[in-house]
Amino acid sequence: MITVKDLTSLQKLRLICGRDAWSTVDFDGKIPSVSVSDGPVGLRTERAVNGEQVTLPAVAYPSVQVLADAWNEELAYRMGAALADDCIERDVDILLAPGVNIKRTPVCGRNFEYVSEDPYLAGVVGRQYIKGVQDNGVGTCLKHFYANNLEWDRFHQSSDVDDRTLREIYLKPFEIACTAKPVSAMCSYNRINGVFASENKKGFDILRDEFGFDGAIFSDWEAVRDRAASAIAGLDIEMPFSQKSYDKLVEDYNNGKITDAQIDACAARVLDLVYRIAEMKKTRKIKTTESQRAQLSADILAEGAVLLKNNGVLPLDGKCSVAVCGCYAKPDCDDLMRGGGSSGVKRRKLDFDIPSRLAERVSGKVEYQGAFHFNGIMGGANAQEQRLSLVNAALCDVNVVCVGTGARIECEAGDRATIRLPDVQEHIIIETAKQNKNTVVVIFAGAAVDMSAWKDLVAAILYVGFPGENGDAVVADILTGKINPSGKLTETFALDYSDIPSSNTYFCAGVTRYQEGLDVGYRYFDTYDQPVAFPFGHGLSYSVFEYSALKLKSDGDKLELSFKIKNSSQICGKEVAQVYVRPVAPLVYRPNKELKAFKKVEIKGGAAEQIKLTLDKSALAYWSIAKDRWTVDDGVYEIIIGASVADARLAAKIVVADGKITIHG
Repeated sequence: MITVKDLTSLQKLRLICGRDAWSTVDFDGKIPSVSVSDGPVGLRTERAVNGEQVTLPAVAYPSVQVLADAWNEELAYRMGAALADDCIERDVDILLAPGVNIKRTPVCGRNFEYVSEDPYLAGVVGRQYIKGVQDNGVGTCLKHFYANNLEWDRFHQSSDVDDRTLREIYLKPFEIACTAKPVSAMCSYNRINGVFASENKKGFDILRDEFGFDGAIFSDWEAVRDRAASAIAGLDIEMPFSQKSYDKLVEDYNNGKITDAQIDACAARVLDLVYRIAEMKKTRKIKTTESQRAQLSADILAEGAVLLKNNGVLPLDGKCSVAVCGCYAKPDCDDLMRGGGSSGVKRRKLDFDIPSRLAERVSGKVEYQGAFHFNGIMGGANAQEQRLSLVNAALCDVNVVCVGTGARIECEAGDRATIRLPDVQEHIIIETAKQNKNTVVVIFAGAAVDMSAWKDLVAAILYVGFPGENGDAVVADILTGKINPSGKLTETFALDYSDIPSSNTYFCAGVTRYQEGLDVGYRYFDTYDQPVAFPFGHGLSYSVFEYSALKLKSDGDKLELSFKIKNSSQICGKEVAQVYVRPVAPLVYRPNKELKAFKKVEIKGGAAEQIKLTLDKSALAYWSIAKDRWTVDDGVYEIIIGASVADARLAAKIVVADGKITIHG
């Protein structure tokens, strides 16, 4: 095994730069080379075919926000494990995922790749995803570190954030995810408080010294501006290889700008990575078939699709006739079913046909019209389809409109101009709803959507994100009741984009000020009692759940919660119980509620389940600017059990005195 001492200075300088776009140097086979490929919702691998770089087809999983909306840690682990099998088949050593950046604003072009607006939930899902991949012999790359919440001018803009907000909101997901020991992490493009993420020594020191990260840090592709400066800060590998950057690094070394000790630190971590991966390779074994992975994609959607509204029209009567319209019901291109950019998966097949799947499940007729394509009316011979969709809606028992975004709207390197759907899509919803009061809208999108123009006009709304393989069957099963929806939102759906604090903060070509501080997502809307379209944690079921019998127990350092959830309907369903903490009379500003635990449980009709969860004192903590550390103040705290942040079902108070937790009452 080669060590840093065995390498010349030039070899060490070459080692901390990539070999090409997708691998590390191996010095002609003297050390292992590590290969990497994009994620997080399917493996995007490029290979040379007949002299051209082509992207190979792969299993397409639902977008990350669908995985998050499932609130199911086991599914996050299983998705990671399935992706490991995809990597093993393609001889990929590290999957460039997961991304746990906070959804500060719903217009961010990469929100479909990220977990949540909540740091605890983002960290937990990311941690399970990492475990699933790495327990199966493939490495992960935790990204994008950090405060990377906008795609606009991402190579230059500076995220201007105070330390407390960084600690409690933007760094916390990385802290939690690091407990899974990812083999690598990736810096972001942007500056943080004026310093490029690739040169942010303060951030890298926090990652390593406080979060326990013991892997190597990659640059995002072409994120390095000054290789010597980034190496001094602690960035280990620049990707992809740049001859110009390498030559400048050598020049800076010869001129004394970077020391041998600083180079050795990076080179040692690169060597640790390549040998760590070599050991992990010995454990690799493919455990699932492609067919099983495609079924997992369906399983994730089955639990991650969110029923936002339902006046009783769903589930559909098996004898009803159904009008279906919208190109998302029967897409003719993959762009409609995914977000764009480096995470774009080339699907093995585009076999998505909701009208056909519904026809297999109802005895009444199913009529389909495309009506529109993406953001315009279908032209040519199909110009009458919009009119025919109105006719079908008027003549059928139920009208299903399939709308959404896709890679042309939600994409890396650009942000959405609006969170409303294209005008033609809103028009079809409104006009067909006038013809049929039983109108159901199915939304294919990777982030929050403004529904203010039509939400009150329709009978039901089903949000399915970007669904992955076999998604058409899952959507049809939810609509007809074969699957009972159990997804819940992991981001707030505001009434209007302008209601979101980040939409009204300072923003220019050079700086984005995070003026809202801690008031991100539900932390703002709940604290200031601002109305929303759908709150964080919201999601309907065909079952009815009742909460009761909350009991608290503490040994002074931990808090044990137990309560009962009863399914008072006769339909088996899954419920997500959410635990929020509310400080009473805090000494510093605290949001009204903060998510600190959750559990998803399946309950048979008429049955009840006992839920047990544990919180430690860290669930009560905030980052003290005065003390420069996490702090739990003495005082009263309320523990709230809810079906969403806005739907509290149970509550009890605790007291912290002299650092010890006691139960009130």
